[in-house]
Amino acid sequence: MKLAGLKSIEDAHDESVWAVTWVPATESRPSLLLTGSLDETVRLWQPDELVNRGKMTGHCLGVASVAAHPSGRIAASASLDSFVRVFDVDTNNTVASLEAPPSEVWQLRFNPQGTMLAVAGGGSASVKVWDTATWDIVATLSIPRPEGTKPTDKSSSKKFVLSVAWSPDGRRIACGSMDGTVSVFDADRAKFLHHLEGHFMPVRSLVFSPVEPRLLFTGSDDTHVHMYDAEGKTLVGAMSGHAGWVLSVDVSSDGAAVATGSSDRTVRLWDISMRGAVQTMSNHTDQVWGVAFRPGGMPGRLASVSDDKSISLYDYS
Repeated sequence: MKLAGLKSIEDAHDESVWAVTWVPATESRPSLLLTGSLDETVRLWQPDELVNRGKMTGHCLGVASVAAHPSGRIAASASLDSFVRVFDVDTNNTVASLEAPPSEVWQLRFNPQGTMLAVAGGGSASVKVWDTATWDIVATLSIPRPEGTKPTDKSSSKKFVLSVAWSPDGRRIACGSMDGTVSVFDADRAKFLHHLEGHFMPVRSLVFSPVEPRLLFTGSDDTHVHMYDAEGKTLVGAMSGHAGWVLSVDVSSDGAAVATGSSDRTVRLWDISMRGAVQTMSNHTDQVWGVAFRPGGMPGRLASVSDDKSISLYDYS
């Protein structure tokens, strides 16, 4: 497996680019790349030339996360202004505006069925789940406090929820916290199941394997990538090699490779079966906040975004 650089766009945004995801193709257009930036905008790009297909405004502070609905028709952006904006990808019309208290909107992800939107709830120490038909909150998944702590303790700040992921069957939600805790919930019953131990620093990104529904990959400020059996509560592998925080992690659609972005300014490609890095890409000149594989078949594509305001696109084979 390998990555080959296809295209990089300097100054893709006016400020740091913090978020990237792929919008699935529709009958009328191919898949597009969606990026979010500290410059308060969300932008659309057409691969492989990274032609700018549109600039979405509507936030009054930086965009921390973006997510695309499986239909490819709508997408969502979460901002430091405490709003989640849901919009039509082709017209930029606002579909819904979801408000949360300050510092309670971080990473967000649609479930694979497209019926729910999960949002990492930051300082609320919870994950909020919205119904995509009504845009009502249908669940608040709270992380239990550790045994023996009183509500007045400072433990809740350590449970600041940064990241969220759905299992491919939509039955599990995992979230990563500031203190390194990974929590797993039963999505149907909105019930906490268990913690996954092993990280001791913030878990800013996590993703389930698209082919092994129990396999969860996490990236942490401790520089490690962990592989967990999310059902069996076991750490099944750990991969290290980054010289800085692991800020973003994603899995290829064939389930064979993991890509990571780091504060060490590199993108790494990891062979899951070998449990090791097979390639390091050094396109970026500042920390890499987001990496995203294009879902579905070939040709494989990986995108990365950075504090250096640029987007890079790679062929994955």
